[in-house]
Amino acid sequence: MTNRTTDPTPAALITGASSGIGATYADRLARRGHPLVLVARDAARLDALAARLRADTGVAIDVLPADLTDPASLAAVEARLRDDSRIGLLVNNAGAAAPAGFSDPDLAPQYRLVDLNVVALTRLAGAAAQGFLARGGGAIVNIGSVVAFAPEWLPGVYGATKAYVLTLSQALQSELGPRGLYVQAVLPAATRTEIWERSGRAVENLQGVMEVGEMVDAALKGFDRREAVTIPSLPDESQWDAFEATRRAMVPNFAQSHAAARYRD
Repeated sequence: MTNRTTDPTPAALITGASSGIGATYADRLARRGHPLVLVARDAARLDALAARLRADTGVAIDVLPADLTDPASLAAVEARLRDDSRIGLLVNNAGAAAPAGFSDPDLAPQYRLVDLNVVALTRLAGAAAQGFLARGGGAIVNIGSVVAFAPEWLPGVYGATKAYVLTLSQALQSELGPRGLYVQAVLPAATRTEIWERSGRAVENLQGVMEVGEMVDAALKGFDRREAVTIPSLPDESQWDAFEATRRAMVPNFAQSHAAARYRD
């Protein structure tokens, strides 16, 4: 962590910690010596994970069952992030996908994705930022997806929510980096987790599926290197560099008093 001289191994609060990416982050961070606060809906699975990690690593682990789409539960986790002075790392991992898109008569799953993937993630990042600023430093890891760059891969709002995660992370790093905070956006491609079954898709039908342990280990290497954006599956880092350079090159050209010539006839 940055500027955490009195607590070299601050506690990490991990959302979506009962399985998949979140549970793997819990394992890896516990083995690095971080005390943990594990957040997810399934209290029984959280308790089982916490018991195993306590036995394996000896670190202190708190379990905080919460449905982050429930306002009261979300507020409780926000309060923990703001007020618990031990916490110096948020792994904003909780997220979901939906089985269909806007052509399906039932749009409620799309709206629930926004509640979890956008609203809850944003509020937790905000609570963490306030707490970390008050405590002199900390880090936020936001789990997005490469679908942010390929919205045509999945119907509905999933890709849009993950594009939001990327943009929010970059904005937070720009704002808070100079004040001692570090924000990392992690953008996995297809990873072998329960999200596929829950969204009605068979992971066996996908190509290039990464095992969750390998994905998290790569993400933590990016964390150690203080990467603003980590894409574990991208072989050629220069492609991201070129993408980001092109984006930055466009920015000065947006401030124009008149429409571009191609729109004036």
